[in-house]
Amino acid sequence: MAPAYLIVALLAVPVSGALACLAAARPRQVLAITIAVSAIVLALAARLCASVLSGSLVESAGGVFVVDAFSVFHLIVLALVFLICSLFASVYFADEGGAHPFSRGPARRFGALWLGSLAAMILVLVSNNLGIMWVGMEATTLLTAFLISFHRDRLSLEAMWKYLLICSVGIAFAFIGTIFTAAAVQSGGGVGADALLWTRLAAPDMRLDPTLMTFAFIFVLVGYGTKAGLAPIHSWLPDAHSQAPAPVSAMFSGCLLNIALYCIMRFVPPARIALGGFADGLLVFFGVLSILVAAGFIVFQRDAKRFLAYSSVEHLGIIALGYGLGPLGTFAALFHTLNHSLSKSLAFCAVGRLGQRFGTHDMATLSGALRHDRLWGLALLGSVLSLIGAAPFAIFMSEYQLLRAAAGAQKWVVLGLFLAGASVVFVSALRHLIDMAFGDAKTPSSPLRARTASYAVAVPALAALLFLGLWLPPWLVEAIDRAAAVLGARV
Repeated sequence: MAPAYLIVALLAVPVSGALACLAAARPRQVLAITIAVSAIVLALAARLCASVLSGSLVESAGGVFVVDAFSVFHLIVLALVFLICSLFASVYFADEGGAHPFSRGPARRFGALWLGSLAAMILVLVSNNLGIMWVGMEATTLLTAFLISFHRDRLSLEAMWKYLLICSVGIAFAFIGTIFTAAAVQSGGGVGADALLWTRLAAPDMRLDPTLMTFAFIFVLVGYGTKAGLAPIHSWLPDAHSQAPAPVSAMFSGCLLNIALYCIMRFVPPARIALGGFADGLLVFFGVLSILVAAGFIVFQRDAKRFLAYSSVEHLGIIALGYGLGPLGTFAALFHTLNHSLSKSLAFCAVGRLGQRFGTHDMATLSGALRHDRLWGLALLGSVLSLIGAAPFAIFMSEYQLLRAAAGAQKWVVLGLFLAGASVVFVSALRHLIDMAFGDAKTPSSPLRARTASYAVAVPALAALLFLGLWLPPWLVEAIDRAAAVLGARV
């Protein structure tokens, strides 16, 4: 298949899968469709990645859709984590019952919203036009909102409306920032037709009005930063993650937050052209603030899913901080994006499965997880150790690279604040983890049927986190280096 048609296929496959889910006769068929579509999308993304890395840009539809090394890296992470989440959904919903049976109607609704969300996220990543990118981001808000309240009760509906309200305000801010960007292009003498094409905005000869671009980047950072869960505009995130079904929570942290931060980074090259280091300074500020705010909340958490939600705030802050620390920091941020997505999706899967056994996500009740469920207890142990930066897991390496970047840039205050926040998280999370994994069981657990898909989720993810912590393959180094170069940060 020609590279240009791969982009069209990436959009068409999940849309077709969503329609197929609406016509499925049985819940099992819906789950099979979601897995098949996710696997096809990963294969297409891998083929597109090979084309991009062997050339430069891949264009389709007359330049409306463009994929470069930065977007294809995020496409691979999205497709890989989405497949993990789809596999886990087949495990999770197979044992759903009681007040929330996974019958034909709910299954059809889940499949359509699930694959519709995938299509919307892909649209964001392949759009050359910043306006179309904004439309895709707004579509993710509308589609994923109903996944939060998939199990309809008072708390999930409250979380859904909070998510809709706060993220809609954020997306409105992002829209204003997009308009300011177009105005900055035209005020600087740019052509109107090129005003929202990131391929044109990132050109070194692009002239932009500095004042308008300042307002543009502030609005974009606050707007998309709300969707990315950056502090202090993260308040929707703990409620949404704690009330959504576990596969949805895993998809949010492993996929959706990355997509929102990707949108911010598309505005960074033109902001650097017009404003110098202003954009990097804001990324560092919001990154450090997110780490410190998350560290404070993690100390006092009692619910495992809320604990993981605040961990997402911390790690998105780490990624934003890396992007603001120059070439090595950008490399570390991209590597951390992959590592965090794998670790966090696995952690949510483990907590969700253990929650089904124990009937709660309260960390005190989940004590002794390793004795009750060896596979998912081990997945919880490994994923949380990875999230807190324990060696030899992959996040240890990406955080070490970030420390080198901060030291190389002589950002000593930033370095100290990052170490302080990370230390608080390490100690607090380790205390929670020891209790959950090795503590004495407080209540009896319900036995669940062992499923092959459970091993297909947990074992490869854990192996990948260990492998990437011990060795970084040359092809992955090249892919990350090429992605960093798009932002003007080749290591």
